[in-house]
Amino acid sequence: MTGTAAIRALVIGGGIAGTAAALGLHKAGCHVRVYEAHPGSAEDIGAFLTLASTGMRALAQLDATSAVTAVGFPLTSLRLIDAEGAELAHVPLGEVAEPDLRYRCLRRGELNAALQGEAVRRGIRLTHGARLTSVTDGPYGVTARFADGTTATGDLLIGADGLHSAVRRVLTPGVRPGYAGQRVYYGYTPGAPDTTGSGVITMVRGSASAFGYAVSPAGEAYWFARVGEDPLPGRTPAARTAVPREHLLSVLDKDATPAAALVAAAPGPLMVTNATEMPLGATWHTGRVLLIGDAAHAASPATGQGASTGLEDAVVLAKALRDLPDLPRAFAAYERLRRPRVEHNITVSGGISRGTHAPARPADPNHRPDHQDEELARQLAWDTPLTERN
Repeated sequence: MTGTAAIRALVIGGGIAGTAAALGLHKAGCHVRVYEAHPGSAEDIGAFLTLASTGMRALAQLDATSAVTAVGFPLTSLRLIDAEGAELAHVPLGEVAEPDLRYRCLRRGELNAALQGEAVRRGIRLTHGARLTSVTDGPYGVTARFADGTTATGDLLIGADGLHSAVRRVLTPGVRPGYAGQRVYYGYTPGAPDTTGSGVITMVRGSASAFGYAVSPAGEAYWFARVGEDPLPGRTPAARTAVPREHLLSVLDKDATPAAALVAAAPGPLMVTNATEMPLGATWHTGRVLLIGDAAHAASPATGQGASTGLEDAVVLAKALRDLPDLPRAFAAYERLRRPRVEHNITVSGGISRGTHAPARPADPNHRPDHQDEELARQLAWDTPLTERN
């Protein structure tokens, strides 16, 4: 976009997608400010996630690889076992030959803190404790008002404030995430024996659950369980809560896999949340306001793509604003490029959670489409201009 240095961008939400968007917009020459409702950087420290090779590729385009690879650990292969513990497959995972593009397992709070630290290092102003209450969009700018009475005005406003997006409530008040058919439990177990070698994530096709775990170099098992059951009662769709482990153990004990032992040895109560998803076709932008990340296209975690798609969003949006002549065309190009990919993920991931779509088998070692997607690679390549015909 001509004169990007003069563009003032307000980013609402300092999570993964929001902070990455700030890094991208700053690199494109915009003046960026980030407003985060949470008082600190380590929000959601209890959960862990995996970044796919596409997410790591997006980080490379934002020059943020070293900040993120300083935390967590790489994953280089995926192992699949059945409910009896028999190995069904063991295949390479992601772009194993490129260390900076390997899948990575890390705590969500660690990733948040790493990205926020990188933003601050680059001079991007990040304000914590700024809870959005309203947005006023006009012909000459957009103004955000916060609960403490302060305001901020910019040329565009990016809503990257997650599942319960305050920006989305302003943009489309009746649109909200719904239950995707599973509860998701997660935790950590210290002193877990690493019997599969370093860098392996093991997925368990249990008789009544899906379970996955990876063991860190320090011997801590990061694990999750997805169980099809009624949503947590009396909670907002994605609220987290602590629960006793007996219920989950009664599900996992049916199988001859390491899952039950890992859960039984985990310290403290278990954390559980509802798997959620956004409806297809929801509005992403109007005027000077645009939604990205989970605020726009949250999906069930069954495919493990949520964080990576948020990072991809950040790069494509920054390039659209850099390369196209005005906001309407930049926003339209961004949505045209991103919607098919992320809504396909919502559909597939939700189908797995509800049991209407079989989980994908591990890819053939010689066919890894998640990082052979040349179209996505072109969209993410910072030095490749983005046009309305891309």
